[in-house]
Amino acid sequence: MTSLSLFPDFLQSYLRHASTDVFDLLEEYEALCQDKVSMLQKMVLRSAPGQQKSSKTVSITWLLQQEMVTWRLITSLYRSTAYELMVVFSLEMPTESEKAVMEQFFQKGNVVRQSQLVVDWLESIAKDEIGDFSDNIEYYAKSVYWENTLHTLKLRRNQSSGGFSRPLVTELDPDAPIRQKRPLADLDREDDTRLLKNLFNLIRAGMTDEAQRLCKRCGQAWRAATLEGWKLYHDPNINGGGELQAVEGNPHRSVWKVCCWRMAEEEQFNKYERAIYAALSGNLKQLLPVCESWEDTVWAYFRVMVDTLVEQEICSSGLGSEELEELPREFLETNWTLEKVFEELQATESKRVLDATKEHYHLIQKLVILGDLDGLLEEFSDWLGRSTALPAHLLRFMSHLVLFYRSLGMQLKEEVCVDVLKAYISLLKIDVIDWLVFDPAQRAEALKQSNAIMRKFLASKKHDAAKMVFAKVPEDSMREIYRQWEEQGMDTPLPAEEENAIREHLCIRAYLEAHEAFNEWFKHMNCPPVKPTAPAQAKFTEKVAHEMKEAEYKYENWQGRLGALTEDVKERIYNVLLFVDGGWMVDVREDTEEDSERAHQMTLLRRLCLPMMSFLLLTVLQRTERHQESLRLADIIASDQHRLYEVFSKDELQKFLQKMRESSLLLLDKGLDPLGYEIQP
Repeated sequence: MTSLSLFPDFLQSYLRHASTDVFDLLEEYEALCQDKVSMLQKMVLRSAPGQQKSSKTVSITWLLQQEMVTWRLITSLYRSTAYELMVVFSLEMPTESEKAVMEQFFQKGNVVRQSQLVVDWLESIAKDEIGDFSDNIEYYAKSVYWENTLHTLKLRRNQSSGGFSRPLVTELDPDAPIRQKRPLADLDREDDTRLLKNLFNLIRAGMTDEAQRLCKRCGQAWRAATLEGWKLYHDPNINGGGELQAVEGNPHRSVWKVCCWRMAEEEQFNKYERAIYAALSGNLKQLLPVCESWEDTVWAYFRVMVDTLVEQEICSSGLGSEELEELPREFLETNWTLEKVFEELQATESKRVLDATKEHYHLIQKLVILGDLDGLLEEFSDWLGRSTALPAHLLRFMSHLVLFYRSLGMQLKEEVCVDVLKAYISLLKIDVIDWLVFDPAQRAEALKQSNAIMRKFLASKKHDAAKMVFAKVPEDSMREIYRQWEEQGMDTPLPAEEENAIREHLCIRAYLEAHEAFNEWFKHMNCPPVKPTAPAQAKFTEKVAHEMKEAEYKYENWQGRLGALTEDVKERIYNVLLFVDGGWMVDVREDTEEDSERAHQMTLLRRLCLPMMSFLLLTVLQRTERHQESLRLADIIASDQHRLYEVFSKDELQKFLQKMRESSLLLLDKGLDPLGYEIQP
């Protein structure tokens, strides 16, 4: 319930900002999500482990976190686009430093600028997760570097060396473990591993300054210096002039970068240490192994892409260094594009990352980054067409995203936009049902509203969504409607609208129950028990295990359950096909105001659902070899009493007759006549 206020809050924000500053609107959307995420996270922390409420809360929290960062991404990318349209680029001036080349490149290069925005966005997400790291930095602070190893070495120097069997480094310079191929004391190794992981997490979050500060506090100032060498060189005094200014960056950056690349390739180093220098040198191969999530992996690709594009630009400007030629050719010559990043992502060996690429928000983020609005709306259309209902908050996001793009004047597929907004409006009429059922006097209205929504869901075969709406209507609603009518002292029949609404509700219930019964039958039918086979030349224990499995194998139980489910699904489908008093989705009372849209929808549902129910029943009867019963269904369809043949199209009737033919042929194969009776001599 905590997150439900987002629905009216988003509407109010849209009404306030849509016609003024759309970027203020996006920032407010992000802030609204952030507020709810913070509240939900506190609830999760307070809840006891294993609580059902907690798991649902965690799920909603994840959805809103993803929505929050997606609004952040959209704000960043479209602010940049708006800035690009306003800026009038000056004539390119001769550039004599790496920094100047890079600044000019970012001004004129849309791809590199957009890629850097994606890197910044992904780093901001990681920074959110780290929180205020400075609160915990004292935990890592060490007055002496590798103090446990130092202490052990001092003890050994002062005592006889005969009692020490395990070799340790004998020198404590940073390269000693690699050079001597000897380990540190266990506690120092654990400290180093923890430190390196935290350093990588800080670099992953774009917090390089914080990483350097941590190195210094842990007695590793030399490591802090290794994290400094990436800065592009710039000498503001090169053209002469007045007062001397400070020189920026690393004049030997190329040498530093080659060293970082080699360290990332060195197998003796810890994987997080290799990843740190891989991130600094653009070594994708050594960076990916520590990327556990979708966000981490996309960050790695885009960071390397930006790195490569910058180096290529510097080389083409004539400022390149010979040392860079020592890097692999594929680094300097890779033709990176936004599309190529996501193509590479599909080839990942990580099942977790691959599964994450299919999640709703990650698909949205990908298409937003690519600027593929047509592809985005195709995804929206596909999701709306599926039988599973979309999460309510996702549908709210989709609707407000469509409205945002419209406010920018973007060319969109109008029919998909309308479908998204219709679906969202239907979801909010669901909210109306929640509000209506609290007031017993509004039960009749709640019934009508729920019927209207369920008609739309059934028409699009969204049975789960229809069940969700049906469940919102209290079971006593029909009794409550009659009771209220009688309490008013009315001795006349219930008004036609209410009576028709009650009948329609019963029709929908019969259909949903039949559909659920078929699903249960289908699941059971396709999971028969497998009779265990005895292993050849089995040992005694294997024979005992086989006998136990045979005892558990009960085909008769499965067969009996199948028979019961078959009878149940038959009864429930016939309840729909032979619905009392005129048929399924047919009003009994006609003394009411004409509602042409409702009448049209009910007629369409009869044509859609009744043939489908008939074919489901045929499937049940034929797969359980009840072919004679399937032939009797033909009599029911052809009956002038029910006139079900009227709802079948010509193609559906042909398909139905073909199914009848299949049953007759199988009966003939059993020595019976085409209708399943014994042939008389």
